[in-house]
Amino acid sequence: MTESLEARQRAHVFYTWTAQSEATPVSIASGQGATFTDHAGKRWLDFEAQVFNCNAGHGERRIIEAMQQQVEELACAHPAAVFETKARLGELLASVTPGDLNHFLLCLSGAEANENALKIARMVTGRSKVIARRRSYHGASMGALSLTGDPRRHHAEPGLWGVIRAEDPYCHRCPFGLEYPACKVRCASHVEHVIQSEGPDRVAAVFLEGITGANGGLVPPDEYWPMVREICDRYGILLVSDEVFTGFGRTGAWFAVDHYGVVPDMITMAKGVTSGYAPLGVVAVNGGIAGYFEHKTLWCGLTNHAHPVSCASAAAAIEVYRDDKLIERAAALEPRMLAGLRAIQSRYPIVTDVRGKGLFGVLELDRPSAPLKPALHAAGLHTLVRDNCVFVTPPLVITGAELDEGLAIIEAAIAEVFS
Repeated sequence: MTESLEARQRAHVFYTWTAQSEATPVSIASGQGATFTDHAGKRWLDFEAQVFNCNAGHGERRIIEAMQQQVEELACAHPAAVFETKARLGELLASVTPGDLNHFLLCLSGAEANENALKIARMVTGRSKVIARRRSYHGASMGALSLTGDPRRHHAEPGLWGVIRAEDPYCHRCPFGLEYPACKVRCASHVEHVIQSEGPDRVAAVFLEGITGANGGLVPPDEYWPMVREICDRYGILLVSDEVFTGFGRTGAWFAVDHYGVVPDMITMAKGVTSGYAPLGVVAVNGGIAGYFEHKTLWCGLTNHAHPVSCASAAAAIEVYRDDKLIERAAALEPRMLAGLRAIQSRYPIVTDVRGKGLFGVLELDRPSAPLKPALHAAGLHTLVRDNCVFVTPPLVITGAELDEGLAIIEAAIAEVFS
């Protein structure tokens, strides 16, 4: 049945980010909590949360029922429409975002959120250049891909003009060849160097992932975000935190920047905002930016912005995170996850680094990690293996026993493939 279904799908539907002949899809028929079941009845541990989406876990009835109720009451609405669920979502978002980031543009995806944040930054400042990091990923649309640093942008180049690269807070392999803390967080002061080189009066915004996502889970030094905030303030440059990957509890806080006591000027979000149950992107802006558009046109919008079903799923997801204390759960499981990863590192010299926050962990190897994928799949573990990293990003509802089970599968795969 699985082969027949895959053949039917392959006949008409593209797989993304791969040559079609090389696609290795995972069958998924149903899910519950931190696991899903394929069409052959095999149980899988979901250590990727369906592309870092499903923070509230599979099969969460409260989100499903909220969506069902919304479909029955109002399934389609003009993007400028007024309705209860949209108003309630705005209130819920305002209750979890830091500082005065309490005005929201509701769009469709993380890429679109970053695309709109880029447009807003240029409109508000009247400046054209933006700074983004070299190992960043901000989405697959043309503007977001132009912001992106990783090689996925190469095949769509030339992209938008005006994106300038800064180096990453990659302490394990410092781009400046320095060691923390003797480096005095050179990766942050480097941002100021780039600003000065490009002309401060020409730079609209600095875009940073709260913690670097699929490009290695780079957790910055504690001083990094406060230093970049101070630099942006000095030059009147907007600071944007891309929390598409890290938002809604992934790092053990509502947003990764919360760990560092920093309030950016904008936060972009998606994925966990609905737990992946419906498409939604959000741009949160501060009072100053919101005030700018009180009497000036906000040149942003598409047909399905603030879709009622997406708003319902997001409102329900935020309530699940809060009611079930899933943000706190991710923080509480962090020591267990890191201890397990470090235990693997202690037994296998090919593991060169372990890092993470909340339920976002990374094993970095001294070689490509892709050969691990067949062994992980054979053992029923679904996760991201990319470049030389193995990622641990399960739904926040995962139990301690399930977390240990998944880490044991990763260790067994390393032993099988690389010993």
